[in-house]
Amino acid sequence: MRRTARPLTGTALAVAAVALAVAPAYGAPADDVEVYPSSVVPGGRVTVRTAACGEGGTATGDAGAVGAGSLSLAPGPDEKGATGSFRVPPSAVPGTYEIAATCTGSGRRVTGDLVVTLTSERVHPRGSVKTGVGGALGPDPVQTAAGVTALAVAAAGGTWLLHRRARGDGI
Repeated sequence: MRRTARPLTGTALAVAAVALAVAPAYGAPADDVEVYPSSVVPGGRVTVRTAACGEGGTATGDAGAVGAGSLSLAPGPDEKGATGSFRVPPSAVPGTYEIAATCTGSGRRVTGDLVVTLTSERVHPRGSVKTGVGGALGPDPVQTAAGVTALAVAAAGGTWLLHRRARGDGI
């Protein structure tokens, strides 16, 4: 058993090392387009940035999916990536849109997502779902007390009936 465990462990480590070497580095800005803000209302201004074109590189952006057309991305004074901006048309329909950039020198195309919403602030769900099933403690303490009392009465009545039946008194 010991002789097979070592080669299997070595093989597993080798496979893990190869997987880590081949796996893409997620979150690396060089592989995509950064859209800021990522969620905007119609008429809002959006900044697009990518480091995929290298230091000092330029790109042509495509925001046609949302109806904004094309834009130029140029390097900023302190930046290693190309940056540009556009305004989302007031007629834009809420949804998720792909924003693309094509590097001028290499022709490399990278993309990012823009979400158009009707509200400028993020709405977080609150409260409970009214499914008829759920927690015993609701928002109304009077209803909770009434429910607990009803359950206690039902349990006491059931126990009393079972006790009478066991004694032979009948129901």
